[in-house]
Amino acid sequence: MKGFTLIELLVVTAILTIITSIVLVNNGRFGGVILLENLAYDIALSIREAQVYGISVRQFGTGNFGVGYGMHFLTSSPTTYVLFADAIESNGLYDGCPTEASCELVESTDIQRGYFIAGLCVPAGADEDSCTRVSRTDILFKRPEPDACISKEGASAISGNYACTGTQESVRIILESPRGDQMSVVVEATGQISTNR
Repeated sequence: MKGFTLIELLVVTAILTIITSIVLVNNGRFGGVILLENLAYDIALSIREAQVYGISVRQFGTGNFGVGYGMHFLTSSPTTYVLFADAIESNGLYDGCPTEASCELVESTDIQRGYFIAGLCVPAGADEDSCTRVSRTDILFKRPEPDACISKEGASAISGNYACTGTQESVRIILESPRGDQMSVVVEATGQISTNR
């Protein structure tokens, strides 16, 4: 006899159905993790952009070449982050746009598809995993150093002579997907920017 029996055909069909269902079930999670990684890389790239603007001679407004550039994150606005020029108060903080003529906003980015900033935290001790949650952080880069000046909770880490006096060693931006997967962007005071799970 040549050909397949009905039992052989049913077994092969069952195996193909099981493999297909496993692939389809995990495809959504895999795609979500990839989008979360892309978001983390986008935020890290925006922070790097602020660093490059801050240590180079980039004009802000009309003839203003001496400003620092930074990033602003706020947990009460978990789907938005801001690239700003520290031009109004020169305090290392994003002061917003009190008037159209005096506005520190360079670029505001909205996070889409249900992804959001789940938290911001700063180190709470020698252990890398222990951190204190904060509701606001501003990361400033200014010439001539590539170091990050990290402010938390709206308290400026800049002194009167525009020097960084902040004691924050790093800040962690925790991102979350709609499925609950998390990834972090870590900015060190030395200027190093990294992503991790």
